[in-house]
Amino acid sequence: MAGLTAAAIAAVGFLTYQASANVPDDLGKPSPSKSSALPKSKTPAEREKDTEEALPDDSGTGERVVYSLDDDRVWLVGANEKVTRTFEVTPSTVDPTPASYTVSSRSAAVTGSDGTPIENVVRFASVDGVSIGFSAAVDGSTPEPDPTTKTGGIRESRKDGKAMWEFAGIGTKVVVVE
Repeated sequence: MAGLTAAAIAAVGFLTYQASANVPDDLGKPSPSKSSALPKSKTPAEREKDTEEALPDDSGTGERVVYSLDDDRVWLVGANEKVTRTFEVTPSTVDPTPASYTVSSRSAAVTGSDGTPIENVVRFASVDGVSIGFSAAVDGSTPEPDPTTKTGGIRESRKDGKAMWEFAGIGTKVVVVE
């Protein structure tokens, strides 16, 4: 019996030695805090996304839609000035004057002034009798408008059009900037 006990103790001792020999050097030591770690560099795609999400100067405050004429880009700005979505659009041939507007009417599905079936129409301005608003072509196209025709449809993809429709109800502020 004494021989078995001695063999068991020797086996446990050997296993204990093996386990201690394989313990990482930093086990049990405090890890560096996140604040002391160096910041991770952003990829070019992440930097571009930050630039896209940066709201233009003088774009107002509060929940709103921001439309940049120069950038052909829209930002949906929710609570606490948080950009919930931004996307490119194809402008119409008639531009609204930079100013603050409100969504005045909406249509789920109609035919656009260019004859294209459109959906998720969100209108906010009128220029010389031409209604200005965001819309998505039912076929998903965003072609450049015919420069010889006065149109007010600012085209967006169907996915972006759905997001606009869900975000911009009647009375929602729309800020147009250069």
